[in-house]
Amino acid sequence: MGFGQKWLGWMWSCISSARFSVLVNGVPTGFFPSTKGLRQGDPLSPYLFVMGMEVLGILLRRAVEGGFLSGCSIREGGESALNISHLFFADDTIIFCEANKEHLSHLSWVLFWFEAASGLKINLSKSEIIPVGEVDDIEELAAEVGCRVGSLPSQYLGLPLGAPNRASSMWDGVEERVRRRLALWKRQYISKGGRITLIKSTMASIPIYQMSLFRMPNIVVRRLEKLQRDFLWGGGNMERKAHLVKWEIVCGDKGRGGLGLRRLGLMNKALLGKWIWRYACERENLWKQVIWAKFGQEEYGWSLEFRVGKGNKIRFWTDVWCAGTALSQSFPHLFALAVDRNATVEEMWDQNSDQGGWNLRFLRNFNDWEMGMVGDLLLKLRGLRPALEEDSISWKGGKSGRYKVKMAYSGLVNPSDIVFPEKSIWVNSVPTKVAFFAWEASWEKVLTLDRLQRRGWHLPNCCFLCGCAEESVNHILIHCTVVRALWELVLGLVGVKWVFPETVKEVLLSWRDWILERILYPF
Repeated sequence: MGFGQKWLGWMWSCISSARFSVLVNGVPTGFFPSTKGLRQGDPLSPYLFVMGMEVLGILLRRAVEGGFLSGCSIREGGESALNISHLFFADDTIIFCEANKEHLSHLSWVLFWFEAASGLKINLSKSEIIPVGEVDDIEELAAEVGCRVGSLPSQYLGLPLGAPNRASSMWDGVEERVRRRLALWKRQYISKGGRITLIKSTMASIPIYQMSLFRMPNIVVRRLEKLQRDFLWGGGNMERKAHLVKWEIVCGDKGRGGLGLRRLGLMNKALLGKWIWRYACERENLWKQVIWAKFGQEEYGWSLEFRVGKGNKIRFWTDVWCAGTALSQSFPHLFALAVDRNATVEEMWDQNSDQGGWNLRFLRNFNDWEMGMVGDLLLKLRGLRPALEEDSISWKGGKSGRYKVKMAYSGLVNPSDIVFPEKSIWVNSVPTKVAFFAWEASWEKVLTLDRLQRRGWHLPNCCFLCGCAEESVNHILIHCTVVRALWELVLGLVGVKWVFPETVKEVLLSWRDWILERILYPF
C-alpha cells in the first residue's frame, strides 16, 4: 500500500511487543506474549482492520476483472453497466457471486489467500449463502464454501434485506420493539409529562432508522400512532381511557397548541426527502451510481434551486437558478421562441466579448410589443454570470441552503393561525404534569361534569363548590364564586386588580400580555 519500511517497523513493534497477564484467584500470574492480533482496545486495531479489509476488496475486484467471479451487474436504462463485487460495513461483508460451483470454488480460494495474507480468520459457521430466486443445488453450493444456507428476507445492518418495500410485515420488528418497551412500563405509574418524554425519546425514535430508508405504509403509521395515543392517555397499563385532545392537535407545535410530537407519516416523508438532497449534492457515492445505472436519469426536485458556477449542468430555461423561478415559467412566450430550450447557462454565455455577455438566441426577430419582455429578461439576468467553481444545489426551505429534516417537516405540516399561550404554560420552572393540566384546561378538555355528559355519562351537573352553576373547566377554574374569592385574595397580595376573561386560554394569553407590558413599560 505504499508504506515505508520504517513505518512498517513501528507497526510490527506495536504488534509483537504486546504482553498479557491473567488473574487467577485475584492474583496476576505474570506476563506472556501474544502469537497474533492486538490487545483489546488498542487504537491501532480499527485502522489495521480497515487496511486488511481493503486487501480483501482488492482481491475480490481482481477476481471479477479476471472473470473468476461475476459480481452483480446493474444495467437497465443507463449507457454502461455498473458491477458490484462486494459491500463492506465494519466486519459485515456481502459478496455477490453467480450460483455455480466454479465461482464458489474461486471465492473459497480468494478467502483462503486473504486469511494467509492478513492473519484474520473468517468464521464460516456464522456466514450464510443466500440464493436470489430459485437455485436447485443450493445445499451442494453451501457445502462447497462451508457455510449454512440462508433465505430472503434476511436481516442486514438492522434492516430487512430482500423484503417487499411496501409490505407491512417488513415493519413487524419495529412494532415489536415498541411493544417490548411498553411492556417495561406496564406497571409503573408515569405522569403525563413523563409519558410525553418517553414518546419523544423512545417510541418515536425507534422507527427513525428504518423510516429514513423505506416508505412506511399507512397501516403501519396508524398502528404505531395508536400505540403512542394509548400510552399518552392510558399510561403504562395501556388501559382504555378517554383521548381528550385530537391527535392532529397533539402533534402540532407548542406554539400552535400541540405537545410537539411528530406525525410519523410526515416525518417519514421529510426523512426520505434527505435522499433527494443527497442525490443532488453527492457525486461519487455508490448508491447514486446504482440509481444512475438502473434508471439513467438525473433529475432533482422538492424546492431545490441551482447556484451558478460554471453553468455546464444548469439548463438556462427550465432549471430554477434565477430569482427563484424557472425562466420558462416567468417568460413562457420567449421560451417558446428559444432556439435551444435545453441549452445550459454556459452555452448561453458569450465569452468572446470584452467582459462576456448573454447570447440569447431566438427563432425570429422580435415585434415591438415583445421588446418589453426581452428587456425584463435582461434586467433579471443583470449581475448574473458563470464563475470558475462547480455548480451547486441550494434548498429553498432553509436559510442556510442545506436540507434540514426539521425544516422539511415544518413545511409538510398544514399551517395554522391558532394563537396559543405557549410561553405561559410550558415554563421551565413548572413541573411538566402541571403544565400538561394547564394545556388541557386551555383546550377545555378536562373531564369536568359537562364533558362527561357529552361522553354519554348520565350525571347531574352542578358545581360542588358553589352549587350555583353547571360544572365546566372555565367555571371551576375562573368563574366559581369560591374560586373567584381565592383569586381575589391571591391577586390582592400582589396589588393587582383583574377582570377575568371568559376562558382559561384567554386568561393565560392576557397574563402573557400583562407580563410583557410590565417588562417593556415598568412605569
